[in-house]
Amino acid sequence: MHPRLTLVIGGAAAGKSVHAERMVATSGLAPVYIATAQALDDEMRAKIGIHIARRGPDWITHECPLDPAPVLAAMTPAQMGLFDCATLWLSNMLLADCDLDRAQAALLDAMRACRAPLVVVSNEVGLGIVPDNALARRFREAQGRLNIELAAQADRVVQVVAGLPMALKGGDR
Repeated sequence: MHPRLTLVIGGAAAGKSVHAERMVATSGLAPVYIATAQALDDEMRAKIGIHIARRGPDWITHECPLDPAPVLAAMTPAQMGLFDCATLWLSNMLLADCDLDRAQAALLDAMRACRAPLVVVSNEVGLGIVPDNALARRFREAQGRLNIELAAQADRVVQVVAGLPMALKGGDR
């Protein structure tokens, strides 16, 4: 039996997505990728291309930069979802000038209602210096709150550092 919700958290470029993709790909369930990135520049287009190539053709991909709720609601227990990532989703919501508290509550409700096991990737942003501008500080605070709520809701939490997964809650991976 797979955990209902797994949070994979760590710093930027720490190996979170690779670890999460492996978890989903080896689950024995149909893999569904819930993508939050937007290809707004060449660098992001290249990064998205790397992720797509690494996953391969067996994955169903849904582009959900702002509203993943319909995809989460349509998933079945025969599938396993990978929400990659909560950090980009939050950035999208912040830049779209959304009510972050309402959006976070709706996201968490949709994840709770999802009938498929779900793996969520998120960046830990609280280990660095205090940002020097109000927008960055607002984002860091909102990301911290979102991560706390995701971890509380998760059955399993895995921190990835330098490609190494460490169980923080609910298991050995």
